[in-house]
Amino acid sequence: MEDMLSTVIKCANFAAIKHKNQKRKDVEGTPYINHPIGVSYILTNEGGITDPLVIQAALLHDTVEDTDTTLQEIEDHFGEEVAGIVAEVTDDKSLAKAERKKLQIEHAKNSSHRAKLVKLADKLYNLRDLNRSTPVGWTEERVQQYFVWAKKVVRNLAGTNEPMEKALDIIFQERNISELELLN
Repeated sequence: MEDMLSTVIKCANFAAIKHKNQKRKDVEGTPYINHPIGVSYILTNEGGITDPLVIQAALLHDTVEDTDTTLQEIEDHFGEEVAGIVAEVTDDKSLAKAERKKLQIEHAKNSSHRAKLVKLADKLYNLRDLNRSTPVGWTEERVQQYFVWAKKVVRNLAGTNEPMEKALDIIFQERNISELELLN
């Protein structure tokens, strides 16, 4: 158990170093590291997840996408399984934003169970954050579009984790995301 705990703390430290100069897009400019820690917290506290590989991947899930970290670096430090989960939830930034969003919807369905857990918790954190504070420069229309897109992703993660899915359903109901909007 101590070895697992040590590795999870090592992941948190690694992520904190990698994200050290980044801020969230909210008005407060929240330190970015709050996000991966929050995603990990959702997994353990709300999702009941105790798999240390999932928690490690959650802590690291944005490092490859948003910092100079490579998947090889993740594998070297945390192993092939964690790197694999991170790879599954990492967008290819060389693609256009619209293509990346489309691929997230498509890939959600065929992801591993562990990657689906990280993706659910990530969406739950981001949607709660959007409800709390509109990112600087975002219109209400853009926020609503994000919710609609997120529901399309989450729909393809159905059956992964009931508590997190119920929490997401409540958010979507509160935002009145209709099935008609999902067809566009």
